[in-house]
Amino acid sequence: MIQLEDVWRIFRVGEGEVHALKRVSLTIKRGEHVALVGPSGSGKSTLLHIVGCLDRPTKGRYLLEGREVGTLSEEERSLIRRHRIGFVFQFFHLLPRLSALANVELPMLFAGTPPEERRERAAQTLKAVGLSHRATHRPDQLSGGERQRVAIARAVVMDPAVLLADEPTGNLDRASAGEVMELIERMNARGLTLVVVTHDPAIAERAKRVIRMDDGELVGGSA
Repeated sequence: MIQLEDVWRIFRVGEGEVHALKRVSLTIKRGEHVALVGPSGSGKSTLLHIVGCLDRPTKGRYLLEGREVGTLSEEERSLIRRHRIGFVFQFFHLLPRLSALANVELPMLFAGTPPEERRERAAQTLKAVGLSHRATHRPDQLSGGERQRVAIARAVVMDPAVLLADEPTGNLDRASAGEVMELIERMNARGLTLVVVTHDPAIAERAKRVIRMDDGELVGGSA
């Protein structure tokens, strides 16, 4: 499903270089639930951005579903992000003036989905995350846990193959964090490949496999 072969990511800072990723080789099978852990600055988010086609390796190969994506054009990578990868972040990134339903519709709007189909699919996805009764509410009218569930609905409404979650419970209380994790774990149980970046040991322990990073390298967990 996800395969990285000797991946490096090097950033130029002034006249020097920062090696954000070094010698990363990793395989994640379809339907796996993987937690990516490590100290701040260890390369977790950089790796997630490469897996999510938001960035490119400086060296090495990245294959998604058997297709090498590191060398694709921006347009081709954009299509992969739109249709094959869902993203959930710590800070929700919902548009404040739009309702929950309209926020969930956004990926389909960008994909050119007809309005009636957009509304129907968004409503069905909100129902799946338990928020049908909050469809007309704006983000400032929702709790943190509800906002994250809207963000998850938006991430999966295009039926992606992979869900990438970067600190998805970082802004939530323990009870809300548990509810959010149970929700995405149910999706994982139905076949969605799940990769979670977290600093929370309790969240990492829920994964089937924990991969540890330090100083841009994999240092623990089976690659």
